[in-house]
Amino acid sequence: MSTADYGSRLPCGDRELDLSRTHVMGILNTTPDSFSDGGQYLQLDAALRHVERMLEDGATLIDVGGESTRPGAAPVSLEQELERVVPVVEAIKARFDTIVSVDTSTPEVMRDSAAAGAGLINDVRALLRPGALQAAAQSGLPVCLMHMRGEPQTMQEAPRYESILTEVGRFLTERVQACEQAGIGRERLLLDPGFGFGKTLEHNLELFAHMHLLQPAGLPLLVGVSRKSMIGQLLGRPVDQRLAGGLALAALAVARGARIIRVHDVAASVDAVRMSEAVLQAQAR
Repeated sequence: MSTADYGSRLPCGDRELDLSRTHVMGILNTTPDSFSDGGQYLQLDAALRHVERMLEDGATLIDVGGESTRPGAAPVSLEQELERVVPVVEAIKARFDTIVSVDTSTPEVMRDSAAAGAGLINDVRALLRPGALQAAAQSGLPVCLMHMRGEPQTMQEAPRYESILTEVGRFLTERVQACEQAGIGRERLLLDPGFGFGKTLEHNLELFAHMHLLQPAGLPLLVGVSRKSMIGQLLGRPVDQRLAGGLALAALAVARGARIIRVHDVAASVDAVRMSEAVLQAQAR
Protein backbone atom coordinates (compact mmCIF):
# COMPACT_ATOMS: atom_id res chain seq x y z
CA MET A 1 0.00 0.00 0.00
CA SER A 2 1.40 3.37 -0.98
CA THR A 3 1.05 6.53 1.07
CA ALA A 4 0.19 8.21 -2.24
CA ASP A 5 -3.19 6.50 -2.03
CA TYR A 6 -4.32 8.53 0.98
CA GLY A 7 -1.99 11.50 1.28
CA SER A 8 1.13 11.84 3.35
CA ARG A 9 -0.19 13.93 6.25
CA LEU A 10 -3.12 13.35 8.60
CA PRO A 11 -4.43 16.49 10.40
CA CYS A 12 -4.92 15.58 14.08
CA GLY A 13 -6.24 18.67 15.83
CA ASP A 14 -3.31 20.98 16.51
CA ARG A 15 -0.78 18.49 15.09
CA GLU A 16 -0.21 16.55 11.87
CA LEU A 17 0.82 12.93 11.50
CA ASP A 18 3.31 12.17 8.74
CA LEU A 19 2.03 8.99 7.08
CA SER A 20 5.12 8.51 4.96
CA ARG A 21 6.46 6.42 7.86
CA THR A 22 5.08 4.10 10.51
CA HIS A 23 4.30 5.49 13.96
CA VAL A 24 4.17 3.81 17.35
CA MET A 25 1.08 4.57 19.44
CA GLY A 26 1.58 4.10 23.17
CA ILE A 27 -1.32 2.62 25.14
CA LEU A 28 -2.60 4.36 28.28
CA ASN A 29 -5.41 2.41 29.94
CA THR A 30 -7.09 4.38 32.73
CA THR A 31 -9.13 1.32 33.67
CA PRO A 32 -9.05 -1.13 36.58
CA ASP A 33 -9.71 -4.20 34.41
CA SER A 34 -7.73 -4.03 31.16
CA PHE A 35 -6.21 -7.44 30.37
CA SER A 36 -2.55 -6.39 30.57
CA ASP A 37 -2.13 -3.30 32.75
CA GLY A 38 -5.47 -2.72 34.44
CA GLY A 39 -5.27 -0.53 37.53
CA GLN A 40 -1.71 0.71 37.00
CA TYR A 41 -2.58 4.19 35.70
CA LEU A 42 -5.77 5.16 37.51
CA GLN A 43 -4.06 8.07 39.27
CA LEU A 44 -3.25 11.09 37.13
CA ASP A 45 0.36 11.36 38.34
CA ALA A 46 1.05 7.73 37.44
CA ALA A 47 -0.63 8.17 34.06
CA LEU A 48 1.46 11.25 33.23
CA ARG A 49 4.70 9.55 34.27
CA HIS A 50 3.83 6.67 31.96
CA VAL A 51 3.07 9.07 29.11
CA GLU A 52 6.43 10.78 29.66
CA ARG A 53 8.25 7.43 29.48
CA MET A 54 6.43 6.40 26.31
CA LEU A 55 7.21 9.68 24.58
CA GLU A 56 10.87 9.46 25.62
CA ASP A 57 10.90 5.93 24.18
CA GLY A 58 9.70 7.18 20.81
CA ALA A 59 5.89 7.09 20.77
CA THR A 60 4.34 9.74 18.55
CA LEU A 61 0.76 9.17 19.69
CA ILE A 62 -0.80 8.32 23.06
CA ASP A 63 -4.06 6.33 23.06
CA VAL A 64 -6.17 6.97 26.17
CA GLY A 65 -8.93 4.50 27.01
CA GLY A 66 -11.38 4.48 29.90
CA GLU A 67 -13.41 1.39 29.05
CA SER A 68 -11.83 -2.05 28.88
CA THR A 69 -12.63 -3.98 25.70
CA ARG A 70 -10.93 -7.24 26.69
CA PRO A 71 -13.02 -10.40 26.14
CA GLY A 72 -15.71 -10.56 28.82
CA ALA A 73 -15.23 -6.97 29.97
CA ALA A 74 -18.21 -5.26 31.57
CA PRO A 75 -19.44 -1.94 30.17
CA VAL A 76 -18.83 1.25 32.15
CA SER A 77 -21.19 4.14 32.76
CA LEU A 78 -20.94 7.37 30.80
CA GLU A 79 -19.90 9.25 33.94
CA GLN A 80 -17.12 6.76 34.70
CA GLU A 81 -15.69 6.93 31.19
CA LEU A 82 -15.79 10.73 31.09
CA GLU A 83 -14.03 10.93 34.47
CA ARG A 84 -11.34 8.46 33.39
CA VAL A 85 -10.60 9.97 29.98
CA VAL A 86 -11.25 13.70 29.62
CA PRO A 87 -9.10 15.03 32.51
CA VAL A 88 -6.24 12.80 31.34
CA VAL A 89 -6.47 14.09 27.76
CA GLU A 90 -6.50 17.66 29.07
CA ALA A 91 -3.50 17.04 31.33
CA ILE A 92 -1.45 15.35 28.59
CA LYS A 93 -2.08 18.20 26.16
CA ALA A 94 -1.15 20.76 28.82
CA ARG A 95 2.16 19.06 29.58
CA PHE A 96 3.33 17.34 26.38
CA ASP A 97 3.57 18.23 22.70
CA THR A 98 2.00 15.10 21.23
CA ILE A 99 -1.10 13.72 19.53
CA VAL A 100 -3.64 12.24 21.94
CA SER A 101 -5.99 9.57 20.64
CA VAL A 102 -9.12 8.58 22.55
CA ASP A 103 -10.06 4.90 22.56
CA THR A 104 -13.83 5.30 22.88
CA SER A 105 -17.16 4.43 21.29
CA THR A 106 -19.14 6.97 23.33
CA PRO A 107 -20.34 10.17 21.60
CA GLU A 108 -20.10 12.33 24.72
CA VAL A 109 -16.52 11.20 25.35
CA MET A 110 -15.64 11.98 21.73
CA ARG A 111 -17.05 15.51 22.01
CA ASP A 112 -15.50 16.35 25.39
CA SER A 113 -12.15 14.81 24.49
CA ALA A 114 -12.02 16.81 21.25
CA ALA A 115 -12.71 19.97 23.24
CA ALA A 116 -9.90 18.98 25.66
CA GLY A 117 -7.40 18.71 22.79
CA ALA A 118 -7.62 15.13 21.49
CA GLY A 119 -6.43 14.69 17.91
CA LEU A 120 -7.81 11.26 16.93
CA ILE A 121 -10.85 9.09 17.68
CA ASN A 122 -10.04 5.37 17.89
CA ASP A 123 -13.33 3.45 17.99
CA VAL A 124 -13.42 -0.35 18.30
CA ARG A 125 -17.11 -0.23 17.33
CA ALA A 126 -16.49 1.79 14.14
CA LEU A 127 -18.94 4.58 15.12
CA LEU A 128 -21.90 2.19 15.44
CA ARG A 129 -23.15 3.43 18.81
CA PRO A 130 -26.12 5.80 18.49
CA GLY A 131 -24.86 9.34 17.95
CA ALA A 132 -21.23 8.35 17.41
CA LEU A 133 -21.16 9.13 13.68
CA GLN A 134 -22.57 12.60 14.30
CA ALA A 135 -20.21 13.29 17.22
CA ALA A 136 -17.17 12.24 15.21
CA ALA A 137 -18.24 14.32 12.23
CA GLN A 138 -18.77 17.39 14.40
CA SER A 139 -15.38 16.97 16.06
CA GLY A 140 -13.52 17.41 12.78
CA LEU A 141 -11.00 14.79 13.96
CA PRO A 142 -9.72 11.77 12.05
CA VAL A 143 -11.25 8.44 13.02
CA CYS A 144 -9.92 4.89 13.17
CA LEU A 145 -12.64 2.36 12.31
CA MET A 146 -12.11 -1.11 13.76
CA HIS A 147 -13.81 -4.40 12.98
CA MET A 148 -15.35 -6.26 15.91
CA ARG A 149 -17.95 -9.02 15.76
CA GLY A 150 -20.36 -8.72 18.69
CA GLU A 151 -19.51 -6.96 21.94
CA PRO A 152 -16.58 -7.52 24.35
CA GLN A 153 -18.81 -9.52 26.69
CA THR A 154 -19.59 -12.14 24.02
CA MET A 155 -17.23 -11.65 21.06
CA GLN A 156 -15.05 -14.70 21.77
CA GLU A 157 -17.93 -17.17 22.11
CA ALA A 158 -17.20 -19.38 19.08
CA PRO A 159 -16.87 -16.68 16.39
CA ARG A 160 -17.49 -17.98 12.85
CA TYR A 161 -16.86 -16.59 9.36
CA GLU A 162 -17.38 -17.94 5.87
CA SER A 163 -14.39 -15.82 4.76
CA ILE A 164 -12.64 -13.69 7.36
CA LEU A 165 -10.97 -11.43 4.81
CA THR A 166 -14.13 -10.88 2.76
CA GLU A 167 -16.35 -10.22 5.78
CA VAL A 168 -13.95 -7.87 7.55
CA GLY A 169 -13.33 -6.04 4.28
CA ARG A 170 -17.05 -5.71 3.60
CA PHE A 171 -17.71 -4.35 7.08
CA LEU A 172 -14.95 -1.75 6.82
CA THR A 173 -16.12 -0.72 3.36
CA GLU A 174 -19.65 -0.19 4.66
CA ARG A 175 -18.41 1.85 7.63
CA VAL A 176 -16.26 4.03 5.38
CA GLN A 177 -19.33 4.69 3.23
CA ALA A 178 -21.38 5.56 6.32
CA CYS A 179 -18.69 7.99 7.43
CA GLU A 180 -18.59 9.67 4.02
CA GLN A 181 -22.36 10.06 4.07
CA ALA A 182 -22.10 11.66 7.53
CA GLY A 183 -19.52 14.17 6.29
CA ILE A 184 -16.34 12.40 7.42
CA GLY A 185 -14.09 12.36 4.34
CA ARG A 186 -11.83 9.45 3.43
CA GLU A 187 -8.83 11.67 4.15
CA ARG A 188 -9.84 11.52 7.83
CA LEU A 189 -10.16 7.73 8.06
CA LEU A 190 -7.90 4.90 9.20
CA LEU A 191 -8.74 1.19 9.40
CA ASP A 192 -8.02 -1.43 12.08
CA PRO A 193 -8.67 -5.12 11.23
CA GLY A 194 -9.49 -5.76 14.90
CA PHE A 195 -7.18 -8.62 15.81
CA GLY A 196 -8.58 -10.55 18.77
CA PHE A 197 -12.02 -8.94 18.59
CA GLY A 198 -14.45 -11.74 17.75
CA LYS A 199 -11.83 -13.93 16.05
CA THR A 200 -10.12 -17.25 16.70
CA LEU A 201 -6.37 -17.76 16.43
CA GLU A 202 -6.84 -19.12 12.90
CA HIS A 203 -8.94 -16.09 11.94
CA ASN A 204 -6.29 -13.73 13.31
CA LEU A 205 -3.45 -15.43 11.45
CA GLU A 206 -5.30 -15.47 8.13
CA LEU A 207 -6.36 -11.85 8.51
CA PHE A 208 -2.84 -10.78 9.44
CA ALA A 209 -1.32 -12.61 6.48
CA HIS A 210 -3.62 -10.85 4.01
CA MET A 211 -4.52 -7.58 5.71
CA HIS A 212 -2.82 -5.54 2.97
CA LEU A 213 -5.64 -6.71 0.68
CA LEU A 214 -8.42 -5.29 2.85
CA GLN A 215 -10.97 -3.11 1.10
CA PRO A 216 -11.47 -0.23 0.74
CA ALA A 217 -7.91 -0.07 -0.55
CA GLY A 218 -5.86 3.04 -0.10
CA LEU A 219 -6.66 3.85 3.54
CA PRO A 220 -3.93 3.69 6.19
CA LEU A 221 -3.92 0.75 8.59
CA LEU A 222 -3.63 0.78 12.38
CA VAL A 223 -2.59 -2.55 13.88
CA GLY A 224 -2.91 -3.52 17.53
CA VAL A 225 -1.64 -6.94 18.58
CA SER A 226 0.47 -6.04 21.61
CA ARG A 227 0.38 -8.78 24.29
CA LYS A 228 -2.80 -10.23 22.77
CA SER A 229 -4.10 -13.75 23.22
CA MET A 230 -3.16 -14.81 19.67
CA ILE A 231 0.47 -14.61 20.79
CA GLY A 232 -0.26 -16.51 23.97
CA GLN A 233 -2.24 -19.22 22.18
CA LEU A 234 0.42 -19.82 19.56
CA LEU A 235 3.51 -19.59 21.76
CA GLY A 236 2.10 -20.70 25.10
CA ARG A 237 3.15 -17.45 26.78
CA PRO A 238 1.39 -15.57 29.60
CA VAL A 239 0.65 -11.87 29.13
CA ASP A 240 3.94 -10.69 30.62
CA GLN A 241 6.00 -12.90 28.26
CA ARG A 242 4.56 -11.92 24.89
CA LEU A 243 6.94 -9.12 23.89
CA ALA A 244 9.01 -11.15 21.41
CA GLY A 245 5.92 -12.42 19.60
CA GLY A 246 4.51 -8.90 19.53
CA LEU A 247 7.71 -7.48 18.03
CA ALA A 248 7.63 -10.10 15.27
CA LEU A 249 4.06 -9.12 14.44
CA ALA A 250 4.96 -5.41 14.54
CA ALA A 251 7.71 -5.97 11.97
CA LEU A 252 5.35 -7.99 9.76
CA ALA A 253 2.67 -5.30 10.08
CA VAL A 254 5.10 -2.64 8.83
CA ALA A 255 5.90 -4.83 5.82
CA ARG A 256 2.17 -5.09 5.11
CA GLY A 257 1.69 -1.34 5.07
CA ALA A 258 0.61 -0.47 8.62
CA ARG A 259 1.10 3.20 9.45
CA ILE A 260 0.33 3.03 13.18
CA ILE A 261 1.33 0.21 15.55
CA ARG A 262 -0.53 0.31 18.88
CA VAL A 263 1.63 -1.11 21.69
CA HIS A 264 2.30 -1.38 25.41
CA ASP A 265 6.09 -1.77 25.06
CA VAL A 266 7.12 1.37 23.20
CA ALA A 267 10.93 1.34 23.18
CA ALA A 268 11.31 -2.20 21.81
CA SER A 269 8.50 -1.65 19.32
CA VAL A 270 10.08 1.54 17.98
CA ASP A 271 13.31 -0.40 17.37
CA ALA A 272 11.42 -3.15 15.52
CA VAL A 273 9.54 -0.62 13.39
CA ARG A 274 12.65 1.39 12.47
CA MET A 275 14.64 -1.71 11.52
CA SER A 276 11.76 -2.97 9.39
CA GLU A 277 11.48 0.39 7.63
CA ALA A 278 15.22 0.52 6.96
CA VAL A 279 15.13 -2.88 5.25
CA LEU A 280 12.07 -1.94 3.20
CA GLN A 281 13.70 1.33 2.12
CA ALA A 282 16.87 -0.54 1.07
CA GLN A 283 14.73 -3.02 -0.86
CA ALA A 284 13.02 -0.16 -2.73
CA ARG A 285 16.29 1.44 -3.84
